[in-house]
Amino acid sequence: MDIKLTSKMILEKEFKKNFKGYNVEEVDSFLDEIIQDYETFEKVMAQLREENRQLKEEIENTPKRQPVASVAAAAGTTNFDILKRLSNLEKHVFGSKLYE
Repeated sequence: MDIKLTSKMILEKEFKKNFKGYNVEEVDSFLDEIIQDYETFEKVMAQLREENRQLKEEIENTPKRQPVASVAAAAGTTNFDILKRLSNLEKHVFGSKLYE
């Protein structure tokens, strides 16, 4: 996917003139439109390349997510620990009424 032309190359392109050739003004006008399109194309490509670079950098700098089980294990808690804490909290909030 190589780009063969740049807006500068199009601008500097010269055609040979013949007696029964194309209308020079019409060709120049059309080439001016092509140059404008290429300039826009080059700007969009530069923006997309920069955005792509930033996103790749962001991905590299984002820490990898750990599965929930490994997060709990890293914190030293298990389901049993959580249930025990919940039970103690219920006792504290509701008192002995809960177990009567």
